[in-house]
Parts: sequence; C-alpha cells; structure tokens
Amino acid sequence: MTPAQMQHHGVDPSPKAGGDGRDACGPRVCDDMTVEVALSLMAGARVDHLVLCDGDEQSTGLITLAGLAVLRGSPTYTDRLRLRDVLTLAR
Repeated sequence: MTPAQMQHHGVDPSPKAGGDGRDACGPRVCDDMTVEVALSLMAGARVDHLVLCDGDEQSTGLITLAGLAVLRGSPTYTDRLRLRDVLTLAR
C-alpha cells in the first residue's frame, strides 16, 4: 500500500478587495460578531482579515487583525463591541 501525501491548502491571508471589502475573498462572518470572537476566529484560522456580511449575506466591509488589535488596546474598548460598530467608528 502506498501512503497518500496530504497537502494543506490554507486560507490566503491577503485581502483581495478594495476599501470597502465588497468583493473581498476570505473568511466571511456576520457583522454582529463581537471583536473578541473575531480575534479568536482569526487566530484559529490563521488569517489577518475577515469579510463582514450583513443579515442578507452581502459584504459590508473588511476588518483586519491589526485594526482590531489597535482598537482592543484603546481605553474606550469594551468586550461587547460588535464588528458593525467598528465599521461605524472607522467612518
């Protein structure tokens, strides 16, 4: 019996979208996810961004690990902050 060789095809960590993330590729998450959960998901998936979607599965933006790390270190951060609120703050 010949052993099979496994190849791992990971998620491409580089965003492919313009500024708003509407055509981005990568892990897609609902915009009501908290920042804490998003950071945990990014760590587990080993990605540096997430594509945010609204309730109709339409892309609404792109969130980066670097952006969330800066936000998490700010004095106004709370663990109840949702990703949709992060997009609102950035505008």
